[in-house]
Amino acid sequence: MDAQRLDKWLWCARLVRTRTGAARLIEAGKVRINGVRVLKPSRLVHPGDVVTATPLGRLTIVRVLGSTERRGPASVARALYEDLTPEAPLAPERGLRFGPRPTKRNRRRLDALRGT
Repeated sequence: MDAQRLDKWLWCARLVRTRTGAARLIEAGKVRINGVRVLKPSRLVHPGDVVTATPLGRLTIVRVLGSTERRGPASVARALYEDLTPEAPLAPERGLRFGPRPTKRNRRRLDALRGT
């Protein structure tokens, strides 16, 4: 298979939960192929294309490696793309990563740095 509809590919690659959700994401203008905004779910995606999406406000950048007829297990879905998403940015003043709530140990370290 050479090309596949974008909404179906996003669903088969397990980047979105439902195909309808993929179509809504595309129509909302939150998906780009090779830097160009896509507004139609029927747009074809080819191997080598770089797909940029922001589902749920998270940036996801992937390079298309292949396509499949059916949605399969996660191990097969991971073989459809190469993840190019950059790591989370560092906080400039302390070199800390933004993310989940700190553990008790990390909270104590932060308090010690702040002098509180």
